[in-house]
Amino acid sequence: MATLYFFSTLVLTIVVSVPINVLGSAYCGPVEAIDKDLVQFPLNLEFLEAEFFLNGALGLGLDAFEPGFAAGGPPPIGAQKANLDPVTRRIIEEFGYQEVGHLRAIITTVGGVPRPLYDLSPEAFAQLFDKAVGYKLDPPFNPYSNTVNYLLASYAIPYVGLVGYVGTIPLLANYTSRRLVASLLGVESGQDAVIRTLLYEKADEKVLPYNITVAEFTNAISGIRNELAMCGIRDEGLIVPLHLGAENRTESNILSADTNSLSYARTPPQILRIIYGTGSEYRPGGFLPRGGSGKIARSFLDKV
Repeated sequence: MATLYFFSTLVLTIVVSVPINVLGSAYCGPVEAIDKDLVQFPLNLEFLEAEFFLNGALGLGLDAFEPGFAAGGPPPIGAQKANLDPVTRRIIEEFGYQEVGHLRAIITTVGGVPRPLYDLSPEAFAQLFDKAVGYKLDPPFNPYSNTVNYLLASYAIPYVGLVGYVGTIPLLANYTSRRLVASLLGVESGQDAVIRTLLYEKADEKVLPYNITVAEFTNAISGIRNELAMCGIRDEGLIVPLHLGAENRTESNILSADTNSLSYARTPPQILRIIYGTGSEYRPGGFLPRGGSGKIARSFLDKV
């Protein structure tokens, strides 16, 4: 199988004071924040996942189920029902309901934030996939056109939240916060594993009408996320070189993990660089054209 391989690097992260760089900073250390702000930050991902999954499966967004959770924030741009096979539709519908539960758990524990404006249009995903493969796909990638496309688009989302939760837990001060985030992490990890497994079953298949396999697309998406985050390799596709596989014994990579099969971790700035699609926590774009919500996300925008 022709694949795009990404090789691991050793990254030493040091807590330092860095100047603002609106084009993107290379700072990879933790942010200083209280538990409330750290736990609220993932709402930026949970809202995104809820809207994408609910709309993809049902053609209905969060406002059809728990409108109060949005706290007055606007509905997403361009989200729509996807053309899914029956089994995938049921899986994605369940994921959508799970995200509603995640929102409830966070909001009732630490309080909510206004839902930010999301761009979940086919054009927003097309830009991401063009950037991932390094050229303009023709026709433009449409996540809603079929099951494989939707699963590839889904591949681009939950894993970012998963590694964010892994990075958050060590920074939390109290038991209630740690228990909540660990519980959220468990389900996010399950969602990511299901999506990756469904895609792995089709790893060798070409994604029509492109001359690119499913595995190659996943490797490209993981590669662009590493590039945007600018903190080394913390993301891997479905197929890796043998020396990067579990115990150097397999090229399959259904669960993305480090050399000891431990989950990678990311910080809020790294996550913003990815979901903004700009490589900068100071410059919104991508899925969040006006930037994220909550104290951590807004703190970067306020400094520009």
